[in-house]
Amino acid sequence: MTLILACAIGCGPAEERPEETGAPEEWGSTTQKIIVGNGLSLNGLSLNGLSLNGLSTDSFKSWFQADRTVRNEVMKYVVGCAVPSGQTRSYTDSVGTYTWNGVLGLAPSWASGAKASDAELHVVSACMAAHANKFGIHVTISLLGLDGTGKSIPYTNQELTDYSLKEACFFGNLFDGNTGTFGGNDGLSLSSSQSSPRVCGLPGSPNWSQCVPMVHVGNCSTYCTRDATNTFYTSCTYDNVTYRPVTTRMKPADIYSCGDNVCQATERCGTGTTPDSCAADCGSCP
Repeated sequence: MTLILACAIGCGPAEERPEETGAPEEWGSTTQKIIVGNGLSLNGLSLNGLSLNGLSTDSFKSWFQADRTVRNEVMKYVVGCAVPSGQTRSYTDSVGTYTWNGVLGLAPSWASGAKASDAELHVVSACMAAHANKFGIHVTISLLGLDGTGKSIPYTNQELTDYSLKEACFFGNLFDGNTGTFGGNDGLSLSSSQSSPRVCGLPGSPNWSQCVPMVHVGNCSTYCTRDATNTFYTSCTYDNVTYRPVTTRMKPADIYSCGDNVCQATERCGTGTTPDSCAADCGSCP
């Protein structure tokens, strides 16, 4: 699998060359670009060694056209994570033009055409893992950490208040053909009656087996080091490899309880009080 974003995306032939515009991204808040909706399918984390450096447009064309629907979604999140707000990347083939908006700018060197550093590959991978969603439900999250150059992603005290629940850490490398991504819990667990569309960041029910190919590693604190303010993780070391992670926070409203009289997408009919058998919210099964 291949991907074009830096030189390769800007150095192709005219008919297949991505273009850069000033169109704004629509993820989340207009004042806090780091609060973004998540909804990347777990299939989008199976990149099979997607390389970001030294690519040709022919390689990208072969990869993209093999499965336009899934890979268009993947590109949305790769560009959204890597490229700054106010820029887009586009690709045109015989079917049409696909345009992806920059949002977070976590890989500024790569987005400007330079070779991606390991830190940029890691943080873009982590960002994509943070946006993976088993249920395809778009909820907003707060994304914290360091970008590929070591600069802190901006945040406000109000953001930390609104997104008051420390959720998870994500790290790894989707682009080396081997590592994949990892997720850990940042202290919040679900009770037996609770569920959330953010299942890949929370232990409990439903469980982490639903988040393959992402690997659950347990508590973030086992592997990761926090910044001086104790707000986010700056590095995570797993199997003797150190990665640049992202840290996520969520709203209390995005944790659901069986018995609140709303049958959520994370709940099922049944006779019990657990999400997979929630009679109070979803009724008995036919």
